[in-house]
Amino acid sequence: MNVYKYPATSDWSSLLKRPVMEAVELEGRVLAILKEVQERGDAALMDFAFKFDGAAPDSLLATDAEIAEAQGLVSEELKAAILVAKNNIEKFHTAQKETEIHVETMPGVHCWRKSLPIEKVGLYIPGGTAPLFSTILMLGVPATIAGCSQLVLCTPPNKEGKIHPAILYTANLLGIKTIVKAGGAQGIAAMAFGTASVPKVYKIFGPGNQYVTTAKQLVTKYGVAIDMPAGPSEVAVVADKHANAAFVAADLLSQAEHGIDSQVVLMSDSADLINRVQVEVTAQLAKLSRKDFAEKALDNSKAFLVKDMNEAMEMINLYAPEHLILQVEDLDSLVAKVINAGSVFIGPYTPESAGDYASGTNHTLPTNGYATAYAGVSLDSFVRKVTFQKISKEGLQAIGPVIEVMAAAEMLDAHKNAVSIRLNAIDSSRNSK
Repeated sequence: MNVYKYPATSDWSSLLKRPVMEAVELEGRVLAILKEVQERGDAALMDFAFKFDGAAPDSLLATDAEIAEAQGLVSEELKAAILVAKNNIEKFHTAQKETEIHVETMPGVHCWRKSLPIEKVGLYIPGGTAPLFSTILMLGVPATIAGCSQLVLCTPPNKEGKIHPAILYTANLLGIKTIVKAGGAQGIAAMAFGTASVPKVYKIFGPGNQYVTTAKQLVTKYGVAIDMPAGPSEVAVVADKHANAAFVAADLLSQAEHGIDSQVVLMSDSADLINRVQVEVTAQLAKLSRKDFAEKALDNSKAFLVKDMNEAMEMINLYAPEHLILQVEDLDSLVAKVINAGSVFIGPYTPESAGDYASGTNHTLPTNGYATAYAGVSLDSFVRKVTFQKISKEGLQAIGPVIEVMAAAEMLDAHKNAVSIRLNAIDSSRNSK
């Protein structure tokens, strides 16, 4: 990790930049993939599976036999763990259900709002260097609670043309039937445009690398909604001299091991703590199975020595991290200062991995600074808030003149007439009696 001591405020923005590919080059590559899938459908997906994954799957969709086989390849211990996580995620997301809001804004004018599920949703599940079956829970559980009628799952196959057993097991546990062997930008394209094998969806969810994120952003031009720009993973840890250096190092490495384009950031007002964390990072890194990924990610990572915790939080809110971990003595004070973050982990015994797997909160979160404007996935992500209104004769007589005046002022005669013709009909009916 590169260490920056007491950086000037004017340098914060440049120092906090994420490692990204050149946007023009990246978009060009992704657009070419999208076009291929749009024009050639299943054939393009098969070609890309071979090109990017080294796979030649027998079919694009996971078969019943493959799903059944996966049930026996997942250990009972892992099945039990998945079930606990599923139950916690269900509890937290079920609690997010909203009742219909009914308001009589004035006598005879009734307005209400109702949550209706998005019918067709696509779930992108990373499965390359790390098969993230936990993401199926994070997306599939709230989608099911919301009542989405069709769930399409895309994930890259391995070199044998198979999907990781844990992904198949978890998808089956949630009742997801359409499981597609397509990763990367091509998987996003398949769900956005539809193919002979892959149904077209209305909204696409899920994290991924820069190719996946770019593909998600580009398909919005074709009328497909997305959850958020969720790209390479990142974490920021704010720690004071009282923090456990081993805990901090473990949290930093837990994100660094995601991939070479991940980024981790440490902020502290203690030079000693930063030094101790660096020693721990080196010791723990040597024991990781994904050491090579984490090591490269650490090349893009930074530690900042700041003058105090107030400055640390100012930098954090500018950075807007996907994950924010607070390991300080005065927790309440710092929690109150959080403005921009995807998800916050408070205290020494709240590792980021708890949110990744099983605490109940969602791990699909905004990255790359998008936490300034986006929230993480929730039950709301899978529903549309539809408004209704019903106006009685008496209600229209009360509100009608208001509408007429406003419409006339905007010179929208037809708007005014839509009210006036009704008011005249009411008057005529009343006068005829």
